[in-house]
Amino acid sequence: MARKSRKKRYLTATLPDGYVKTIGPTADPFTHYWRIVAELENGKTEVFWGHTRSLAEAKKLKGPAGDGARKRGWTGYRFEIAELVESEESPESQL
Repeated sequence: MARKSRKKRYLTATLPDGYVKTIGPTADPFTHYWRIVAELENGKTEVFWGHTRSLAEAKKLKGPAGDGARKRGWTGYRFEIAELVESEESPESQL
């Protein structure tokens, strides 16, 4: 019996600072978006991001983020997680 393919949709996360990230179209079962905003010694920032299939999976990345901050000599960093919201259409087409 053939596997039923998942319907493709867009996933959107809104971070506390108002930044909006849209992923898709995708059929992957992602539920959360994570972001690390690293503060560098020269005053600049670097951003790392990804998506996970559960909140627990996203939370597990917080420890390694701290390790990375120490190894790379960041002066500080923010680790943020946001829930992904599904939509059928691209957010740009809804404007």
